[in-house]
Amino acid sequence: MLDTSPLTAAVERFADRLRAAPQSRLQRGAAAEGLALARELADRARHLEGGPPRELPEAGIFVVGDQVAVAGRDLAEAVRTAPRDAGTAPSVELDEAVRLVGEAERRALG
Repeated sequence: MLDTSPLTAAVERFADRLRAAPQSRLQRGAAAEGLALARELADRARHLEGGPPRELPEAGIFVVGDQVAVAGRDLAEAVRTAPRDAGTAPSVELDEAVRLVGEAERRALG
């Protein structure tokens, strides 16, 4: 079974930083960056699970940390349970997701 703890750790760290960020920072783009990441992670999870495309709604700047956390955990579970013969290797998907989270965190919060 694939260890998804690098993804969940990265997602939780970014989500916690978003939750603790001041309103002014969230309004200057950190929330938008977090929402974009949450949408990307949710899309990747749906792709692995074979679900229909749906857009993660914008629920406000104060919940974006929770959106990142939920989407990240969903992707971690999808990667962990993905069939080994499905398209992109789950380990490659995991590495890519960890990279995306790190990049989004740097852009959003420096």
